[in-house]
Amino acid sequence: MARKYFGTDGIRGRTNETPMTAEIAMKVGQAAGAHFLRGEHRHRVVIGKDTRLSGYMMESALIAGFTSVGMDVVMVGPMPTPAVALLTRAMRADLGVMISASHNPFADNGIKLFGPDGYKLSDDDEAAIEAALDKPSKLAKSADIGRARRVEDARGRYVHAIKSSFPEHLRLDSLRIVVDCANGAAYNVAPMTLWELGADVIAMGVEPNGTNINDKCGSTDPKALQDKVRETRADIGIALDGDADRLIVVDNLGRIVDGDQLMALIATGALKRGELKGGGIVATVMSNLGLERYLSGLGLTLHRTQVGDRYVVEAMRSEGFNIGGEQSGHIIMSDHATTGDGMIAALQVLAQLVESGKPSSQLLHLFDPLPQLLKNVRFAGGEPLKDDKVKAAIADAEAKLEGNGRLVIRKSGTEPLIRVMAEGEDKKLVEAMVDQICEAVRKAA
Repeated sequence: MARKYFGTDGIRGRTNETPMTAEIAMKVGQAAGAHFLRGEHRHRVVIGKDTRLSGYMMESALIAGFTSVGMDVVMVGPMPTPAVALLTRAMRADLGVMISASHNPFADNGIKLFGPDGYKLSDDDEAAIEAALDKPSKLAKSADIGRARRVEDARGRYVHAIKSSFPEHLRLDSLRIVVDCANGAAYNVAPMTLWELGADVIAMGVEPNGTNINDKCGSTDPKALQDKVRETRADIGIALDGDADRLIVVDNLGRIVDGDQLMALIATGALKRGELKGGGIVATVMSNLGLERYLSGLGLTLHRTQVGDRYVVEAMRSEGFNIGGEQSGHIIMSDHATTGDGMIAALQVLAQLVESGKPSSQLLHLFDPLPQLLKNVRFAGGEPLKDDKVKAAIADAEAKLEGNGRLVIRKSGTEPLIRVMAEGEDKKLVEAMVDQICEAVRKAA
């Protein structure tokens, strides 16, 4: 059944437009709060946010909703999404909320919900909350409304937690690291973590003003980071997105290293240490066939899921894997975190960089990816993928691949986009197929 509010990663949209209004945010607080009122104890929700201007409005609305149904609120301020997941579990909270639209522009915002175990909510929980949004809320009695308070040491708690994932016998003293925080949630904690581990830190994207989050910076636009790495002759560059749950790396030559290469490196290191579980890793249908072939050469499997880090986590938990992620840079290491954490992933990469003694340009390129092209087509409404001409274009492309590549066409779960991806041995053929399908979608849309 199609959902009215929840997408693949919580609720997301343009601020002050349905569903991302203060009114709906308050109702989410009431519905989610009521859903997690279980038992006689004082119930608690942890709320964090990124640096968007609308974060203040959405935070206030959520606080009103939660407290009105009798749930206490703990505010931690601008913090990465994985920090909220971690603090929810550490504080024995009943629920965690992150106010963020991740890598989207500042005008968008979103609401991500975590259960008491620090994991994103199940489909059933989201469905129950969504069903309650259009019903009258059962408010607490006057004497039983919740209280709200701010925790001032939340950043320090998170920094301490992620540093514990870094090998105790190593330091970063020998490394010059450029870190781009996308003017987002990690603008304080990321440089602080690297500095405390001894690195020579050059920080970018650490001056948020409410509107510059993800603006020509961060993991979705790493050109400025590439230039800075070359300019400063840094050993490596680290790019996070607005809520710091994804990581893209730039090597010492200024080349971009995506999530597939990072997962290959992290899995290889875990395999050598005897710490890899499940006999492989989990990734989505978007990961390059080159990664699958590389892992196969090590005797490892690549378990694929649909797009969305929540589906990666679900497969990891059900199948017994401890490493998974997405090509876009969401990397989940379940021995250390319950969701994608850009800084934990970065620390695993940096640990191997220190131990290997190799330049990052050598360490971070473990396989040659097959030619792959992804293009997005924006649409106003309807179901363009059900159009007969679009179906014919897709069928024609699949026939031309003849089993020597892959085709993934899907509707985005967070934006009104059709994503068209193809990969294969022949780069020109891949480009032609993607353009052909995109043109058919544009006409249908």
